[in-house]
Amino acid sequence: MTIVPITSPDLAAAEVSWFAALCSDDYAYLGVPDGDLRSSWEHCSAIVKRAEAHGFRNILCPSSFQVGQDTLSFVAGCAPITESINFLAAIRCGEMQPIMLARTVATLDHMLKGRLTLNVISSDFPGEVASSAFRYKRSHEVVQILRQAWTRDTIDHNGEVYQFKGVPTDPAKPYQQNGGPLLYFGGYSPDALELCGAQCDVYLMWPEPKEQLAQRMRDVHARAEAHGRTLDYGLRVHMIVRDTEAEAKDYAEHIASKLDDEYGTLIRDRAHDSISLGVAHQARARELADQFGYIEPHMWTGIGRARSGCGAALVGSTDQIMSKIEDYQKMGIRAFIFSGYPHLDEADHFGTKVLPQLKTCSLPQEYGRIPASTPQTPLGIGERR
Repeated sequence: MTIVPITSPDLAAAEVSWFAALCSDDYAYLGVPDGDLRSSWEHCSAIVKRAEAHGFRNILCPSSFQVGQDTLSFVAGCAPITESINFLAAIRCGEMQPIMLARTVATLDHMLKGRLTLNVISSDFPGEVASSAFRYKRSHEVVQILRQAWTRDTIDHNGEVYQFKGVPTDPAKPYQQNGGPLLYFGGYSPDALELCGAQCDVYLMWPEPKEQLAQRMRDVHARAEAHGRTLDYGLRVHMIVRDTEAEAKDYAEHIASKLDDEYGTLIRDRAHDSISLGVAHQARARELADQFGYIEPHMWTGIGRARSGCGAALVGSTDQIMSKIEDYQKMGIRAFIFSGYPHLDEADHFGTKVLPQLKTCSLPQEYGRIPASTPQTPLGIGERR
């Protein structure tokens, strides 16, 4: 399998992240609402603190218009209650006026002392049905304006969507002076790949068979290379890890045991990305899976029956999960965003069984965004080897 060249040479170290279930996406049983696991400040901030205590390096804070908490407000609230974990905050390009977004991001970055990364999203807004070409053109311009706000004295932009001339950037300078927060991005269309190759730093993928992941990496690398750039690559996937494979598979069956597929369809359809190309690929994986929902060894697609977006989980023993992660690293992937149900419990399973055996890193620190002196290991947790 071809290994894609990447920016960062140390593939032995991985940025291992967890997921803050801001969008009412936490269950004891898939598709069965649970009041104790609903999206709330108390529950979601508890997930963040648990992830930090285990030593996860970053945490994805997603965005939704229909359910859950406001992403940037949530991240701001987490700044004074955390010490070391980075925050991967989702931003929907065009939702906020770009210069105001640049100022908001800069303020967050100072509050977090550089512990901020951004997940760039280009989906429709409620009531909007825009072409893929327009949405990604808008995102191109938003990112260009953000970069100017973070690195120049004035913003001068004359685009199809936004026009600004001579706007001072003093209030919008972030804590991270080497280009501002890292930009993570996931998308499948040609317009999406162009945006990532031209503008972003980390290309995120959803779970698919390895051959398909490798081809996506080659496609994105070609787009980045055309702009004289190289990228890092990441995988967003759910996790079920237990002491034995049998225990892990039993738990997968357990959490899906009360799922009504008609209700699961409603959950998927309410998401604004429900008709995206990436979601279609996740649905196709479910169709190709075996009778137990496995598309390849240890990759279970049953999660996607109850959620849009990332729709598969790695299922196995500690050694099997370690082997899967090592295989992905050999492909050139070194940013991982994991999650599991319920999120607090599965963070404990992964955080005690797998995470202590992984050599981890912080990509902002690797890129020089955060000074090496900035603490990246939580209090009470030994340094990861």
